[in-house]
Amino acid sequence: MRDLDHTDRKLLALLQEDDRLPLAELSKRTGIAASTLNDRIKRLVAQGVIAGFHARLDPEKLGLELLAFMLVAWSNPKVEPVFLKKIRAAKQVLECHHVTGAWNYLLKVRLRNTKELESFLSGTIKAVHGVERTETLITLSSAKETWTLDPAP
Repeated sequence: MRDLDHTDRKLLALLQEDDRLPLAELSKRTGIAASTLNDRIKRLVAQGVIAGFHARLDPEKLGLELLAFMLVAWSNPKVEPVFLKKIRAAKQVLECHHVTGAWNYLLKVRLRNTKELESFLSGTIKAVHGVERTETLITLSSAKETWTLDPAP
């Protein structure tokens, strides 16, 4: 993969702000011809720099008002593949991170309410044989939540 140039980085920043901008508008903002921009976008997709285009939904408008972070731990390494299979299938899990320290994984989950959280915790997380302990942090509010990456070098 070749290095990203200034135009690629500007294009990535613009697409992260609004991936529905017409090529004519992107051309105007970057100073590059629309046909060239189209080729650049295709190249960035082919290289995997652009992983996809998605609609960002408002979780609260969908009734998913509870945001929680869960720490999960076990001592037997055979638990991990079973746990990961279950987590990958759980739509409530937005993110799953293997972490250092006293815990094995950190999960970011979105649910409707505490009743749904309790059900998810007992029916999904603790249902995995070998999970020894969990800790759940419920978010009261979020001062910043973004999906935008800084494409600058």
